[in-house]
Amino acid sequence: MKGLVSLSIFLSLLVFVTPGNQALATDPSVNVNDEKFMNGKQQREKANPPLSADSASDGSSGLGSHSSTVELFDKEEKDEGDEAELEGEEQPQLLLPFRDRTHIEKTLRLDEKAPSDDYSGVLQRLRKIYHNAIRPLEQAYKYNELRQHEITAYPGRSMNSFQDGEIVSKPMVLFLGPWSVGKSTMVNYLLGLDENIYQLYTGAEPTTSEFTVLMHGSKIRTVEGIVMAADSTRSFSPLEKFGQNFLEKLVGIELPHKLLERVTIVDTPGIIENRKQQERGYPFNDVCQWFIDRADLIFVVFDPTKLDVGLELEMLFRQLKGRESQIRIILNKADNVATQELMRVYGALFWSLAPLINVTEPPRVYVSSFWPYEYQPDTNQNLFLKEEVSLLEDLNQVIENRLENKIAFIRQHAIRVRIHALLVDRYLQTFKDKMTFFSDPELVFNEILEEPDKFYIFKSILAKTNVSKFDLPNPNVYKDFFGINSINTFKLLSAQCSYMGGCLLEKIERIITHELPALLGTITAGKNPSLSSCDITGCGVTPKNRYRKP
Repeated sequence: MKGLVSLSIFLSLLVFVTPGNQALATDPSVNVNDEKFMNGKQQREKANPPLSADSASDGSSGLGSHSSTVELFDKEEKDEGDEAELEGEEQPQLLLPFRDRTHIEKTLRLDEKAPSDDYSGVLQRLRKIYHNAIRPLEQAYKYNELRQHEITAYPGRSMNSFQDGEIVSKPMVLFLGPWSVGKSTMVNYLLGLDENIYQLYTGAEPTTSEFTVLMHGSKIRTVEGIVMAADSTRSFSPLEKFGQNFLEKLVGIELPHKLLERVTIVDTPGIIENRKQQERGYPFNDVCQWFIDRADLIFVVFDPTKLDVGLELEMLFRQLKGRESQIRIILNKADNVATQELMRVYGALFWSLAPLINVTEPPRVYVSSFWPYEYQPDTNQNLFLKEEVSLLEDLNQVIENRLENKIAFIRQHAIRVRIHALLVDRYLQTFKDKMTFFSDPELVFNEILEEPDKFYIFKSILAKTNVSKFDLPNPNVYKDFFGINSINTFKLLSAQCSYMGGCLLEKIERIITHELPALLGTITAGKNPSLSSCDITGCGVTPKNRYRKP
């Protein structure tokens, strides 16, 4: 067997070193490069010459001797090995040059000095209104146990500290969306953190597992979640109710950046549509709801490769109901697909989101690529730039209207507190009317809770007060509320009056109908309200005859 193998090898070598071939190689009149003297392999070599410099400079084809033939085979094997080695190695990607950032600073007006004193009077009046008119009714009817998303304020603190949590907090910009769609990259781009050791970590895999809050600070530092929750001067103290496991996933970063002087940016973990989503160790949806309720602008980010809608994303859009005016949908990484394909992706995104957004007009979708590098060539670069500027204008509009939004937020909160107080008062009045000497209090009140429509609890509120039916809470909420708080612990609204402070209901109705709209009017007209009218009775409140019954 070995002899046969040796014989076959000898015959194969003999084919290449025949006397005829040697004669052709040594005869100067014969051009060995002529195609009629070449076999198939030699013709392929001529069509695709090797990249070796030696073979390129050599005039002969390497057929003159047996050693040159073997040397040629060795070179071919080396070249094939080098090609396989290059294929196995990761080829370095050529990064595009950095994009010009002047349009960001110009649109957001970052070169202007951040206003500090122009709205201090408004914040002073807002805090006085809250402490004098809203907070007492909250405490009297335990509003914080009905609605967990309450305003954080601390009545025992000095009124000159300007540290009343959410009342003086900056506008919040929230980033939501599936994993690896470019949320963290977009934050780095807006803040100019690219190629910086403090930039948010990004990658093709799910990278962000924490809720990252970017705030303004005099120096760069990281703040742990347990510190943020324990610090009463911040607006994140209520997050402690979500447990220690969540606080370990909460991180704050302070940066001396001009944009962060005006807003607070929150980057969230990406939504992963699998079973592990339920194993985060903390109530992810409840935490998202807390941030959604406080966000002034919500960026929901997608990319062309993640357009499917799963259970988690569907739940997220349910939580966004009623906040459609704050939502901005972004189709990121748009320069990675061709124009024709981008049109199909745009339509597919609308098709996926149509059942989730219950509005008559379609939402605005911003199509661009939010990262620091230049757009890919042969793409709609002008369109992407215009879309980016348009989105930055929306962000700047939130910054410019921060006072108006703050007043509207306080007024909306006051309306909810008033409705809650009216409903508790109605439950209590109905309970007192149905009670007799021989009645069982527990059975009577349970009947009222189970069938509120039978006793016209909610309908009487709509008939007797200026309340919209769309602002009424779900009746089932009060089953849990009165399960914790006994009905006998509350007083009727008519009994919540005093000679010194007046009636709680009248005070909150006055700020809803008069004081807050008037304050909003001064902001709209460009007037800075004076603090001279603020006294112990509260800003804008005309002193009453305290010795006369209301």
